[in-house]
Amino acid sequence: MAANRERPYTQFNFLVDLGLGNPESVDAGFQEVSGIGTEVTVAEYRNGNEKENNVRKITGLNKSSDVTLKRGVIGTLALYSWLNDIRRNGDAGGLRRVTVQLQSEDRQTTALTWQLMGARIIKYTCGPLNAKGTDVAMEEMVLAYEKLLIE
Repeated sequence: MAANRERPYTQFNFLVDLGLGNPESVDAGFQEVSGIGTEVTVAEYRNGNEKENNVRKITGLNKSSDVTLKRGVIGTLALYSWLNDIRRNGDAGGLRRVTVQLQSEDRQTTALTWQLMGARIIKYTCGPLNAKGTDVAMEEMVLAYEKLLIE
């Protein structure tokens, strides 16, 4: 874990481990990771005979937001295989611990780590493909997960 410092870390040095134990693999190389987050919901409750005219806030369930991963098409089928396993076998098809590590500028230390527990691919999108375009062909995966751990 990197030391606390006054100057924030830059956002462009990060590693993603898709639960395979190798964040340096080409299968885990992404251009963008967005949407990491969690929230705790509250339920509002009030008895009819309460003396004060306000509701109580009761802590509810934890919800994690979906995470979007974007990268250039590289021709590997590893992520499609994971998605296909989930389609065929449900949760038994491959809930994983996906880890995102923010690296320091020299890539020698880890500033922060986000662990997405119980992650699975829920959406895959490719394109657009344009015969007149000069952009890189892109694919996008959306992950749903059950719990966020930050180290």
